[in-house]
Amino acid sequence: MASTQDQLSAKPMSEKQRMKIEKFDNKKKKQAQQSQEQPSGASKEKKSKKQDISAVESKDWLEETPNGQRKILKPLDDDFHKAYLPKVVESAWYSFWEDQGLFKPRTEKDGSLKPKGKYVIAIPPPNVTGKLHIGHALALSLEDTLIRWHRMRQFSTLYIPGCDHAGIATQAVVEKQLARHPKDGKSKRQDFSRAEFIQLSINKTTRRLGISVDWSREAFTMSPQLSKAVTETFVQLHSEGLIYRANRLVHWSCRLSTALSTLEVNQKELEGTTKLDVPGYDKKIEFGTLTYFKYLIEGSDQTIEVATTRPETMLGDTGIAVHPQDDRYKDFVGKTAQHPIISDRKLRIVADEYVDRDFGTGAVKLTPAHDHNDFNLGKKHDLPFINILNEDGTLNSNAGPYSGEKRFNARYGVIEELKKLGLYMRQESHKMIVPICSRSGDVIEPLLKPQWWMRMEPLTKLAIAVVKSGELIIRPELQKRQYLQWMQNLQDWCLSRQLWWGHQIPAYYISIEGEDGGKDSDDDYWVCGRTDREAQEKAEQKFPGKKVTLKRDEDVLDTWFSSGLWPFSTLGWPDKTSDFENYFPNTTLETGWDILPFWVSRMIMFSLKLTGKVPFTEVYCHGLIRDSDGRKMSKSLGNVIDPLDIIDGISLDAQNEVKNAEKYQKKAFPQGIPEVGADALRFSLINYTQSSGSDINFDIKTMHGYRKFCNKIYQATKYVLGKLGNDFVPRESSALTGKESLSERWILTKMNTAAKQINQALEEREFARSAQISHRYLYDELFNIYIENSKSIILDGTPEEARSAIDTLYTTIEYGLRLLSPFMPFLTEELWQRLPRRIGDNTSSITIAEYPEYESSFHDPRSEVAYELVLGCSKGIRSLLADYAVKDKGVAYIAPLNQMSLDTVSAQLSAIESLSGKTLVIISVLKAGEINPVNCAVFPVSADANVYLEIKDRIQDFAKEAEKVKAKVDEARREQVDIEAIRAELSKVQDTDVTDAMQSAEIRKRDVEARLRALQETATMFEKMKV
Repeated sequence: MASTQDQLSAKPMSEKQRMKIEKFDNKKKKQAQQSQEQPSGASKEKKSKKQDISAVESKDWLEETPNGQRKILKPLDDDFHKAYLPKVVESAWYSFWEDQGLFKPRTEKDGSLKPKGKYVIAIPPPNVTGKLHIGHALALSLEDTLIRWHRMRQFSTLYIPGCDHAGIATQAVVEKQLARHPKDGKSKRQDFSRAEFIQLSINKTTRRLGISVDWSREAFTMSPQLSKAVTETFVQLHSEGLIYRANRLVHWSCRLSTALSTLEVNQKELEGTTKLDVPGYDKKIEFGTLTYFKYLIEGSDQTIEVATTRPETMLGDTGIAVHPQDDRYKDFVGKTAQHPIISDRKLRIVADEYVDRDFGTGAVKLTPAHDHNDFNLGKKHDLPFINILNEDGTLNSNAGPYSGEKRFNARYGVIEELKKLGLYMRQESHKMIVPICSRSGDVIEPLLKPQWWMRMEPLTKLAIAVVKSGELIIRPELQKRQYLQWMQNLQDWCLSRQLWWGHQIPAYYISIEGEDGGKDSDDDYWVCGRTDREAQEKAEQKFPGKKVTLKRDEDVLDTWFSSGLWPFSTLGWPDKTSDFENYFPNTTLETGWDILPFWVSRMIMFSLKLTGKVPFTEVYCHGLIRDSDGRKMSKSLGNVIDPLDIIDGISLDAQNEVKNAEKYQKKAFPQGIPEVGADALRFSLINYTQSSGSDINFDIKTMHGYRKFCNKIYQATKYVLGKLGNDFVPRESSALTGKESLSERWILTKMNTAAKQINQALEEREFARSAQISHRYLYDELFNIYIENSKSIILDGTPEEARSAIDTLYTTIEYGLRLLSPFMPFLTEELWQRLPRRIGDNTSSITIAEYPEYESSFHDPRSEVAYELVLGCSKGIRSLLADYAVKDKGVAYIAPLNQMSLDTVSAQLSAIESLSGKTLVIISVLKAGEINPVNCAVFPVSADANVYLEIKDRIQDFAKEAEKVKAKVDEARREQVDIEAIRAELSKVQDTDVTDAMQSAEIRKRDVEARLRALQETATMFEKMKV
């Protein structure tokens, strides 16, 4: 083999190679000259001077565009536009979109839907008082991506905004605000009338995320129209017997003085004796302790021992239950026990198979008015129901000497009294679940109270059937299974809430002049009406000839009642509006999986009952956002993040809401949260979202990384605009001319593939995959490869080649911005508006531009394979140059392994040279089948080619090199085993299209086999060179 120097002089070189050598030599001379002339430290001064140029900051930006008008686009060499600044890019666009009516449904001229049909999402309404948190931002980002995607695909698209009055949550917030800042001397809810209290709540929303809702249709669950729907539903279902009045146990919050839904109660599991903070008590209260005590059997000296975790409830005991087959107590059944504290109270002993003989003593005290299980036994055995609890958590007169005491103070008093009476036995630690109010932290009490209830069983059958049949799809599959499980054996729903903020129940209690009247819980003495007049007429018809007066129920409805009507009440139901006719049912509901049973199920049941249709045809459930340590976000942990803090950035000091949050936040955000911008935040959240619906671990570093991606898009588009120039006019269409270079045909194929894959991913709700595909196309394929390659074509090619490359630059960047628009609306609009339009294209905004679809004319797999070989060869050269620290003139060889590869590499040698890095390297192409060069390291590209680099004079230890190559041989063998395992698994798959996967495995198999051969040959060569 000839020496390197001989080759450099003997081999014919291309003009490009000659220029590269000349440039290299000139650079060396210049560096030598500068090192002699420049004083030491001059370069440092120059660098320092560059760093001293202060960069402008977003906070200094002042938008000059009048509100609602098209944005005034400043020159890209302006200080605020040299680099990507989120605030600068995102300013002005939203008001322009809104003013232009771009978020309203687009229809045909006659008002009919577009040929592709409708696409409708009603936003899951956030609470009226609440800040949007990062969980809201996730849901909104996913929904808006789907909405913008369908809008660009020319569907009649409607995205309905709104908020929920969120009864308990809102009242709690307002009451806290009043306690801190009294209004006109009033600091409690009871100081205001209902109307005055409602005026204290403010609807607060945000547009900063770029969410493209139709604000003209903004809904609020307590607006007149939606309130009308609530009243209509209640009256109709009451008339059909589905809503009824009954005295039953409810989840009662003494702190908030209201009944709660199951959703608002957290079940706190205790492993044993534990002391907990309870609002209203100075010291912690003990839970998780089983207290044993005895009741005396009336008329004898016998006793029966019972156990309880709630000793104070014995003041409401009215019975004792034992198992009918428990020989220990068979003689006690039918007898009565004497209450030791309430002297006139007798407790009947009953037998019931419900009793667990192995729990406690096998005898169970029964408190029917304060325990859900005891309630059922009390009904079954006709025991008295004695309520001992006032609504504020103190005990009433039924508690005897403990009347007026707080419930948990009475707990300790009862135990002491039992000890004095000699009836106390012992205490032991015991596992238990304590129900905690999610709003106040109070311990929930079962309380017997007349309330309005809704029968669920008649509504569940159809709600299950539509999901099983596929008429309504729930994704992921896991959530579908959980929904179906939840819908089995649903308990009746308590509708009443003791609040002022909410929909007052349209039910009226009837008093008859001269009569005592019925009980508050007696449904016969209640009527419902859409108006006071209608209720009066119903009452007079119910009791003809009698003088009746009505009093409206003071309670309000559970928030979920009005929320359950959301998909159709927002479109005008119960009125037959054009919106209801055109846009109902909705298309998609996107929500967190955690409220599937409490909200989604009720919307389905209400809709099927009231409209005869499903409320939407698809439910997609995303995972919950957790912090970077995997913990659920909560204010007490200090890990709840406001999306605006991510968009704008915030210092660590400003971000601490609670004192005990400092430790976590200093660890997670030691420098505060950097400005990320809405687009990067949206893209991050979408990229987090897996189709499995798994929970998401939030990481601000990931989001900041996508801000850098935004900057890459910004800078790449700036480069393209610079190459286009001010006079560039795009061709009338993007259709191929037939004159495109290989690299152009490759990028157009990649562009086309990306469109196909993104559309497919979004159709399948593979959000993360859709984001990753767009990132791969733009960052890896367009920016890092084609744009870099196009530079040499534009510089060195013929005018015709340069124009073709520029046309392709325009097509691929414009296409890419449209692909990305649903994910990053602000950045894509800012850049797209700067690009020239094709002749005849008067589209005013990327928001309504057509979304790219797959075009068969762009599909060119042969060019794709050929250019992948070019890229593989150039990557191989770069890798070898880096591995062996070659910074001066190198010698490389490309060894094609078949004729087609030889033809491709020979034709594309200049492209390979241009993509091989800045280091000067002379590249020779060997003939197919020619003996591989010696004294060279190898980079196996694929089954089509290998790349070699001369290294004989660059390494000292050939034995060490041989070991390195042997390690790669072992790695290739392991990969062979993995591929064979994949092929074996794929061959077993039936009824599934695995063609693409199998083809991919076959290609990998061939590539690895070729790599193994090349590495083994090289390892053998190095072994010989050791000597």
